[in-house]
Amino acid sequence: MTDTARFERADFQTDQEVRWCPGCGDYTILATVQNYLAALGADREKHVFISGIGCSSRFPYYMNTYGMHSIHGRAPAVASGVAAANPDLTVWVVTGDGDALSIGGNHLIHALRRNINIKILMFNNQIYGLTKGQYSPTSEVGKRTKSSPFGSLDYPFNPVSLALGAEATFVARTIDMDRKHSAEIIDAAYRHEGAAFVEIYQNCNVFNDKAFAILTGREEREDNRIYLEHGKPIVFGKNGEHGVVIGPTGARIVDVASVGIDAVQVHDATQAEPEVAFALSRLAHGPSGPTPIGVFRAVVRPSYNRLMQEQLAEAQAQKGPGDLKALLRSGGSWTTN
Repeated sequence: MTDTARFERADFQTDQEVRWCPGCGDYTILATVQNYLAALGADREKHVFISGIGCSSRFPYYMNTYGMHSIHGRAPAVASGVAAANPDLTVWVVTGDGDALSIGGNHLIHALRRNINIKILMFNNQIYGLTKGQYSPTSEVGKRTKSSPFGSLDYPFNPVSLALGAEATFVARTIDMDRKHSAEIIDAAYRHEGAAFVEIYQNCNVFNDKAFAILTGREEREDNRIYLEHGKPIVFGKNGEHGVVIGPTGARIVDVASVGIDAVQVHDATQAEPEVAFALSRLAHGPSGPTPIGVFRAVVRPSYNRLMQEQLAEAQAQKGPGDLKALLRSGGSWTTN
């Protein structure tokens, strides 16, 4: 049994200066991940952090594990190759809303669809931070930025809805400042077989400060955080006075006293079909009101990695060891004039 006390956070820190803006939410996420891995106790050599381009993508520099800072939007593709080549590794993708949902959108949805065994942590600050404040695929309509001085005309993605639509087997959301909740979600993602997608609301205090104040403000958060807990009624508020019901038109918020606790939806993250999880993901957009956080969906489906290994073993049993030279000289070529 692994001695989980053998690591401290410092064991997962590097000698690189952490270079984010003072007060950035990325610092909190970094500390949460480092503390979680230290408590987990798995060898540092068993973890690989792959990133794309953006503020969040500095992450591999600060993790004393294997890692790669790849190119814009391509982190899921690089991570897929790493995970397929060495199934014994835990492969983490660290990305942002611009990196993952703009140039990297196709790579993201297909990694989720294939259920490749990678853990995707998407920092969503609803802005392009590294390139100094342009609107991103998750910025709200009307967002005034350097690239949209009269207000953005683009309708934003809802990342959780997008992941569910891509048939992801694990989809969750958390908040940078809630370190306990973030650690619980990261642990659930780590233990899931297959692709795990975690949206992390992350404050950019320079270009989009207080974008999530409704969920982080001391006065606002109790009335706006809807914690999704498997097997429990979905209630929220200081005294659990509000709840969520699912009807023909989707999810809606009610006063528990007016409908009774039996009418409130009991959360089941393991439902085979994603309709209820999708309805929950549509309760808030932005966020712009009471917003669900937690695990929306966690279903069992064989990972691409496991299926690939089984297929290779079957092929070897039927055909014997492969011959790369024979394959290259197999005549699959032609001559043109």
